[in-house]
Amino acid sequence: MPRDRAGLARFLSRTPFFGGLDDIALRHVVAMTNERIFPRGTAVFREGEQGRSMYVVESGELVALKSGDSGRAVRLMHLKPGDFFGETTLIEMQPRPFSVVVEHETRLLELTNADLYKLYQEPRAVPPAAQGLGPHHRLRRRGRRRGHADPRHPARAAASQAASSLSASVTSAL
Repeated sequence: MPRDRAGLARFLSRTPFFGGLDDIALRHVVAMTNERIFPRGTAVFREGEQGRSMYVVESGELVALKSGDSGRAVRLMHLKPGDFFGETTLIEMQPRPFSVVVEHETRLLELTNADLYKLYQEPRAVPPAAQGLGPHHRLRRRGRRRGHADPRHPARAAASQAASSLSASVTSAL
C-alpha cells in the first residue's frame, strides 16, 4: 500500500518536533522517513545500544524503561501517537539511556542519523525543536544551556519540556 505522503506531512506538522516547518520542508522530511511496524512486546531499542535513529509514533503505544538500582525496569514514560523519542542520542552521540518496548502494535516513522544530518544541510528543513542542536550545536548555542526553552519557538519549548521531563523521570527513577 503506497504511503499517504500528504497525510504524513499533516501528521508531522502537529507533532512537537516537526511542528512549525513549512509544507515544502515537511514533504522533504516525509520523503526521508521509513515506516516501521512493531508487534506488541518488541523492543524498538535497548538501554545501552548505540543510537542510529529517532522515531515519531504514528500509531500504537510504547513504554520507555530504565534499569533501576535493583536491576528491575522502571517505567519512565508512556509514548503515544505524535510523541517522538531517540533524538537526543543522535545529537549527543551517546548510548541509549533507556529501552523502548511496544505495548500495543505500533507504527513508527524512523529518521536515521544520516537523514538528520541531511536535514541540517538544508536549513529550512531543520525542525524548530532541533534548531541549535545540530552536529556542531555546542558552538552555535552561544552560552545557552541545552534544554533552555525559548518562548519565541513553541515547538522548541515543547521539545525542551519533554527532554526535561524525561531527565527528571530518569533521575527520580534511579
